[in-house]
Amino acid sequence: MSDHITIRPATGTWVVRAGGAVLGESTDALELTEGDYPPVIYFPRADIAMAFLEPSDTTSTCPHKGSASYYGIAAKSGLIKDAVWSYEDPKPAVAEIKGYLAFYTSKVAVEEV
Repeated sequence: MSDHITIRPATGTWVVRAGGAVLGESTDALELTEGDYPPVIYFPRADIAMAFLEPSDTTSTCPHKGSASYYGIAAKSGLIKDAVWSYEDPKPAVAEIKGYLAFYTSKVAVEEV
């Protein structure tokens, strides 16, 4: 794996909340640290209420992780646009995050419980 990125199991139980609802809870989350950025918690899709996620046309590319696709969250208050991202086919160095979702903490609450 690149020296720029480290991935490890996130200890404890993690929860993600949006629009007043719990979208998921996991004891199998991963913590990804990239350079000097704060760690990001990646949740397994199986632990997220996928019915609340709406695919977006937004994409981005990271030189270390690959191409990301985005989702909005259907909340009671309306769509929370591009609040979630996923690397559907990540680069081999970060293959562990395939099938996982990450959330913008500026748009939702991600916390250890």
